[in-house]
Amino acid sequence: MTFWEHLDELRKVIFRSFAVLIVLMVVFFLCKEIVFDGVVLAPLTDDFFVYRWLNDLLALMGLPALKPFAVTLVNIDLAAQFFTHVRMAFWLAVIIALPFLLYQIWLFVRPALYDREKKAAEAAFSMASLLFYVGLAVGYVIVFPLTLRFLGTYQVSESVANQISLGSYIGMFLKMNLIMGVVFELPALAYMLSRIGIINRQMLRRFRKYAVVIALAVSAIITPSGDAFTMIVVALPIYMLYEVSIRLCSSETRREDLAETQTTDIQ
Repeated sequence: MTFWEHLDELRKVIFRSFAVLIVLMVVFFLCKEIVFDGVVLAPLTDDFFVYRWLNDLLALMGLPALKPFAVTLVNIDLAAQFFTHVRMAFWLAVIIALPFLLYQIWLFVRPALYDREKKAAEAAFSMASLLFYVGLAVGYVIVFPLTLRFLGTYQVSESVANQISLGSYIGMFLKMNLIMGVVFELPALAYMLSRIGIINRQMLRRFRKYAVVIALAVSAIITPSGDAFTMIVVALPIYMLYEVSIRLCSSETRREDLAETQTTDIQ
């Protein structure tokens, strides 16, 4: 393909991606009650399904139920609610359209890859989409609710009441869930790097002890509550991702790739 043909293909990819994003944004913008009352703001009250599950689990274990919990948001900016609506519609559109966006990127870069790189990239793109949604689910079901319950009710003094702004809540909601989605991309990244010969299983095993420290550090950043329980709950799946990455990496990546490259060159 010539330079102008590549440029035309890039234009088509960008156009298709923007078209899908705009359509999804409009859909989510029109579904305001479902998006906010049913999803985004649901963790604010005791009726959230995760809190009900925790109370049922605590009851089975003979432990006391969670303390009553409710957080009321305030808005002090005239245009904040409208722009929050637009912002959430955009990010939800990006999240739902992610597989399509990755596929468009794949269509654009595929012609420039060797056969062995195409196989690795296909698996990595598919894995990346799935793991991103798993990470979002972990963030929404575990990380964000636990952090919200801690920070939303924490007081340095009973004389200081919490008045949490809408912008603060939405910012924390997006940040924590998107970070978890990105963190869960680790196995896909490790698999891709392994297939092209940059890392291997032995290398990751040597750094296993550092992975524990890094998992705790990342969990401390993601969960600003700072309590040990929440940090461990978040650090555990992060470290498990590292172990999954080790299993996905080939121990003989470099040798296999070199042999395949030599065979291709001979042909």
